[in-house]
Amino acid sequence: MSTGRPGPARPRRAPEPARRPCPGFAVELGSARTRVWAPGRGAVLDVPTVTFPATGGVLHPVRRGAIVDPEEAGRLLHRLLAPRIPPGARPLIALTTPVLGGVAYRAAALGALGVLRPRRVLTVPAAQAAALGAAADLAGPLLVVDVGAQLTEVGLLADGAVTNAYHALLGTGDLGGATTPGDLVRAAARMVTDVFRADRTPLSAEALRRGVLLTGGGALRPEIVHGLAALLRAPVRAAPSPHTAAVRGAATVLVPPHGGPAPGVLADDTAG
Repeated sequence: MSTGRPGPARPRRAPEPARRPCPGFAVELGSARTRVWAPGRGAVLDVPTVTFPATGGVLHPVRRGAIVDPEEAGRLLHRLLAPRIPPGARPLIALTTPVLGGVAYRAAALGALGVLRPRRVLTVPAAQAAALGAAADLAGPLLVVDVGAQLTEVGLLADGAVTNAYHALLGTGDLGGATTPGDLVRAAARMVTDVFRADRTPLSAEALRRGVLLTGGGALRPEIVHGLAALLRAPVRAAPSPHTAAVRGAATVLVPPHGGPAPGVLADDTAG
């Protein structure tokens, strides 16, 4: 028979803490600077690509577009990005890569990024990333000339993906000594010529008629922009904020409109 007395109170379950969204980062491990961009947030980091080991001195883990010391590159990324990742989160990372970096660069980059425990790494060729960052019209073929600090690349894009590319181990960081802006211009023009010689289709000619997209820090130097246009006898357009075009473009593949990597973008699933 009921006594009318209330029964013992049932313990309330504590609400589960809301899960913080797993961040996504676009990363550019440049020879001179490391840049990180996040969709919806913009620039996260823009710092010199150097580390300071306990033994003293300064190390440069990336040289001429190659990751020469993956362990030190990993230490740099851990110091810069680990505090920005929520505990237990596995970030999605889009990494810009030299167009001719190949398997060796990819392996070194994945080794360096492993310190962040990413759930997935998307690698985007720098020429393609720069075109995306410049919001270039990818409906037709496009020639991209990327003049960086220690590496200059030329890439021919068709349907948004790189179909041919060349590089020279030369960049704006070499200026001030024996290297002149004219040397960079001539090196870039020679690589454009190489693209034409190797191309048995009308793509490169059509791309040149449309005009060259110039990116990287070299695009901030008017003498390089005008010199390349004069030597190629073709329009040359500097990308908006050309020194960050590649990392901004890599950030766009983190939120693709139809899901899955864009054409030319390679993915590595690393979650175990």
